[in-house]
Amino acid sequence: MTVRKRKSTTLAVIVATLTVACVTNLLADGAGRKRSTSAQNPPAAASPGAPAANPADVASIDAILHAAYDTISGPAGRQRDWNRFRSLFVPGARLIPVVADPKGGFHTVVLSADDYVKHGDPYFQKNGFFEQEVARRTEHFGSMAEVFSTYESRHNAADPKPFERGINSFQLMNDGHRWWIVTIFWQGETADNPIPKKYLQGNRE
Repeated sequence: MTVRKRKSTTLAVIVATLTVACVTNLLADGAGRKRSTSAQNPPAAASPGAPAANPADVASIDAILHAAYDTISGPAGRQRDWNRFRSLFVPGARLIPVVADPKGGFHTVVLSADDYVKHGDPYFQKNGFFEQEVARRTEHFGSMAEVFSTYESRHNAADPKPFERGINSFQLMNDGHRWWIVTIFWQGETADNPIPKKYLQGNRE
């Protein structure tokens, strides 16, 4: 199935991310959904032909979240390191923003890492975008981790106030060699849906 996209109010690319918060500006008009398929993961590269990750980027939960936010952040016109971005994601990974429906309610837009790059890169060429984590809550079992990462997004790093806050929900997996991003699922804060205090201060791993 295809996913139709429209501009909405923010763009946390690509993962952005990790990093992180990120694609809402580019997304969603009657969006369809893509189903991900499971795949066997090689320990070095994210997918056949994709670049191998820098071991320092995927050595821990903290490292891979930092890399996700870092790859999508920068001033307007700075070329993002999309090879680094792609190297963070497991084959079949998805980035899924929750988007307000003009007719009421919400829906999701389902993106691959390549979809995020395709639609994020033109936006970042014209717009500054800096996203940072301000709080984190982590649940961890076996090879799985679920991270609620509260973010703030700015057009310039020195802006006193963010233009958006929200929560990135990262699903992560460790294959015995490194950490992978499986899903980033996120929603921005609104006046009707403020971020609870418990997600503005949290544990870090």
